[in-house]
Amino acid sequence: MSDLDALPHGPEFRFVDELVSLDPGKQAVGQYLVKGDEGFLAGHFPGNPLMPGVILIEAIAQLGGVVAQSDPEVPALENLLLTGVRGAKILGAAKPGELLEIRAEVEGRLGGMIQVSGRVSTDDRELATAKIMLSGQVADEG
Repeated sequence: MSDLDALPHGPEFRFVDELVSLDPGKQAVGQYLVKGDEGFLAGHFPGNPLMPGVILIEAIAQLGGVVAQSDPEVPALENLLLTGVRGAKILGAAKPGELLEIRAEVEGRLGGMIQVSGRVSTDDRELATAKIMLSGQVADEG
C-alpha cells in the first residue's frame, strides 16, 4: 500500500496524484495534473475552466494528512478530517493541462489536532497558501 492509498477519499476526489518526496511526519511534496475532465470544471467556468481555489486548499489538506499519518513516532489518527483553515490566500488559477506542485509541512501536533502549512504552485506561479487544521481521534490501544 502506498502512502496515498491511506487517503480516505475516492479517486474522484483525490487532488494528489503522486508523492515526489516524503519526510515522514514532517513534510512532503506532491503533484496533481489538472486533467480537464474533472466534473467541477464543466461549471467553473463554462468556456474557461479553472480549478476552484477551495480545491487547491483541499489538495494541501490531503497532502498534509498523508504527512501526518506517516509519522513513525505517532500512531495514525482515526477519522482524520480537515477542520480549520486560516490565512488562506488564493493567488492564481490552474487550468487543464497544468501540473500542480503541492507542499505540506506539519507545524505542530496536540493530541488529535495537527496544524499544517502548505502551498500550491505551477511553474513559477504560486496559486494558493494556507494554514490548515486536521483533527482525528487517537486510536484506543486496548
